[in-house]
Amino acid sequence: MGSAQAGDIHHILLSEEEIAAKLDELALRIDADYAGKDLLLVGVLKGAVMVMADLSRRIEHQGVEMDWMAVSSYGSGTKSSGVVRILKDLDADLSGRHVLIVEDIIDSGLTLSWLISNLRSRGPASVEVAAMLRKPDAAKVEVDVRYVGFDIPNEFVVGYGLDYAEKYRTLPFVGTLAPHVYES
Repeated sequence: MGSAQAGDIHHILLSEEEIAAKLDELALRIDADYAGKDLLLVGVLKGAVMVMADLSRRIEHQGVEMDWMAVSSYGSGTKSSGVVRILKDLDADLSGRHVLIVEDIIDSGLTLSWLISNLRSRGPASVEVAAMLRKPDAAKVEVDVRYVGFDIPNEFVVGYGLDYAEKYRTLPFVGTLAPHVYES
């Protein structure tokens, strides 16, 4: 785990196997819903890297393309500020395309809500969201999410793309962080 310690993980919330099974299920639904449509997956860096890679490989839709955005709204803390800056914009033109935003986690929904509005203003045929994780208790705005992997408690989680101070992203599972890590 790099400079992270084995004792840093308090509890495994979702195992590698549970995540894989959910990705299979989501990919089947996406294939059915977007059959014959021009589908563009938009990943949100950095957290969505794992779910984007694993989900896209399961989607059998032949015309699927990928693009990436990087937005900043967190600063250095664990609470979203709601202020969004685009650090890396899309390369693709969205006109007339079906866009599926791929997210690792939705908590406040503030950044995602902003992102949906921004992408819808670019003339796509549709904009939907697929998120591996959602924290219903953390929501500050209502966001319509078409594909949700798991609803989880409002706890600080790491792994499968999710980080704390840029560590733990590469863990194959999702776990809660032991309090000593972020309270020190």
